[in-house]
Amino acid sequence: MGKYTIDEFINQTKQDAGENNFFELETPRILEVNLTDLVWAKLGSMVSYSGDIKFEREKLLEHGAGRMVKKAFTGEASSLMKAQGRGQLYLADAGKRITILELDNDVIAVNGNDLLAFEPSIEWDIKLMRKIAGMMSGGLFYATLQGKGLVAITSHFEPLTLPVRPGLPVMTDPSMTVAWSGHLQPEIRTDMNYRTLLGRGSGESFQMEFSGEGFVIVQSAQDS
Repeated sequence: MGKYTIDEFINQTKQDAGENNFFELETPRILEVNLTDLVWAKLGSMVSYSGDIKFEREKLLEHGAGRMVKKAFTGEASSLMKAQGRGQLYLADAGKRITILELDNDVIAVNGNDLLAFEPSIEWDIKLMRKIAGMMSGGLFYATLQGKGLVAITSHFEPLTLPVRPGLPVMTDPSMTVAWSGHLQPEIRTDMNYRTLLGRGSGESFQMEFSGEGFVIVQSAQDS
């Protein structure tokens, strides 16, 4: 049904007031945060809010000098904001699909571009991709998150989880790689030859290689 009266449209799309968990998916692409204290979220992801909520960009030294140096290489895409107070906060990221993960002393690595929000109980750090600096723009960093609490990640369209098994490494396109088991250490493989240089190959000149046992989450290509 593509045509609505005003009342029909409001009833179809209005906020679900019956849900009050800390993270709730109001739509597949809008996250509701029922805030009672604070949450860390991707800078610029706020869509709307109600209540008494204050926003503050992550301070340069808020998480230590070591992380500040890493952020100097990762740029704006890794910047966080702190939302603090009480109320309902709505977050989104360029229409990407949102997935809520509940960590129970787990460790997960998330592409910095695909990390939307997480509870303050989660410990996190920024890692730089080895052997990839200077090869491609974007996707050069990832965040590791561990502990107990909720994490919201994003993907273009529906995510796909691939198992990684001993002796059967999985290769992925860095820009299509959303997240993976935190204990896996991805390596960068290069496939440069005259065909890729001339634009006649697959175009996938750099791949991430995951070896060991775990999982990797990938996404569909972004619309051009």
